[in-house]
Amino acid sequence: MCQRLAKTYRAALSRGGVTALRGLDLAVPSGQTFGLLGPNGAGKTTLVKLLLGIAFATSGTASVLGRPAGDVRSRERIGYLPESHRYPPHLTGEQVLHHFGRLSGLRRPGRTRRVDQLLRRVNLGEWRSVRVHKYSKRMLQRLGMAQAILNEPDLLILDEPTDGVDPIGRREIRDLLLEQKARGATIFLNSHLLSEVERICDRVAILKEGALLREGGVADLTRPRSAWQVETRAGRPDAVAGAVARVPGARAVDGRVEIEGDVPAVNSLIDALRGQEVEITAVLPRRDSLEDVFVKVLGEGETP
Repeated sequence: MCQRLAKTYRAALSRGGVTALRGLDLAVPSGQTFGLLGPNGAGKTTLVKLLLGIAFATSGTASVLGRPAGDVRSRERIGYLPESHRYPPHLTGEQVLHHFGRLSGLRRPGRTRRVDQLLRRVNLGEWRSVRVHKYSKRMLQRLGMAQAILNEPDLLILDEPTDGVDPIGRREIRDLLLEQKARGATIFLNSHLLSEVERICDRVAILKEGALLREGGVADLTRPRSAWQVETRAGRPDAVAGAVARVPGARAVDGRVEIEGDVPAVNSLIDALRGQEVEITAVLPRRDSLEDVFVKVLGEGETP
């Protein structure tokens, strides 16, 4: 998607300008859901703008769907939901979708059928004739998702799609994204909600101050480490403490026992618990969450 991509913005108070991207190399596999992560100021929104042709790179190259970034033919196959999307307040939800449908080249009567289908899909059918200034944040986000997938895009670029949305709204958006993935669309997602990214993304990239710190599959980045969690039946804290005291590296945490080590180490813990007649209900390998990985990578990453 991009090779040695760099972007520096001119700044009146900075002689060298403000660098937003630093020689970024990144590829997004077709048909996958790709998450772009990073703190504020990492360059995520700048990268999205470069891919859409809204901004231009200082150096390096970017391509989208086999065409140069910003190419008209590639943009016809892209659906885009910006972070702060605003629609003319005097338009109804139905009028908004027809407006964007015309911009996407959709013609009647196919456009009418598609608009009707999407309004019903995002549960706005009864609000189709209501002006959007009366829509809640959740409703506007659902309308935005309908607008982004209106032309059944091959590539869906979403900038903070669940920002400010309640848990029910996040689930609705997640279901829509999974539907798009199931039909073969590639999804490029920029989000601060790491739990949502972990649930729906195949791969992620972590940026800091315009530089790529880590990229990989979510399953690989959060793979189980050499640590175990042993859950026990409640009610015998003294017996659990006695078993833990006999096993190096074991510790009791919030009603469970954790241990760092290999299989023989966890077997020793299990034997010690059974020796104290503690009932074991589960033995689970511990894995880092995507949030754990994110915090660790940012902590290790040097400032470019």
